[in-house]
Amino acid sequence: INTLLPALKRIAIKTIALTGTPDSTLGRSVDVCLDTHVEQEACPLGLAPTASTVAALAMGDALAIALLQSKGFTSQDFARSHPGGYLGRKLLLKVGDLMRSGNAVPKVPSSTRLVDALYEISAKGMGMTLVIGDTDKVIGVFTDGDLRRVLSRNSELLQTSVDKLMTYPYQSVSQDTLAVEALQLMQQKKVNALPVFNRQGQLVGAINMHDLIQAGLA
Repeated sequence: INTLLPALKRIAIKTIALTGTPDSTLGRSVDVCLDTHVEQEACPLGLAPTASTVAALAMGDALAIALLQSKGFTSQDFARSHPGGYLGRKLLLKVGDLMRSGNAVPKVPSSTRLVDALYEISAKGMGMTLVIGDTDKVIGVFTDGDLRRVLSRNSELLQTSVDKLMTYPYQSVSQDTLAVEALQLMQQKKVNALPVFNRQGQLVGAINMHDLIQAGLA
């Protein structure tokens, strides 16, 4: 097929046929006939077109792949052709399409008492809260896992400020990150939620595993 393509580009082609009998009416009526003849059908009766259908399928796949390579067809082109299914979602959906933003993002000042941080975690339902420093930047995250570790050490820490207990450094993603890549990061780092930043490093949202599951990516 790759040898044939340069020749096909030099001539005006409107019709191509795949057939095991190039001298048939179909074979003679097209611009290019690709011979998919087989010596013998797999059917023990020699009746059902078994081996010939496989040969035609293989030839069709080879032609499609050769054309794909010749035209420089990319995964983004594929996604635009299949926007509705799982592959389309995998190749097109970005974190910015799924993230929670505005007041739906859990966040508390760094001086917030642990007990109040827990209220924010419960109210926003993401299993974590971002911790905001004096310059209004994210300085860490406090998660359900952090709470369990804290309480296992000291049950009297509910009055402690959350910045003394938060996780830092923390994992995050860009709003332009593919959603499937965010899922892979969560699985790799064993976290259930991530803050989302724009290209300027500003906080624009947050996303968790449930958002990705609802989008059909997990």
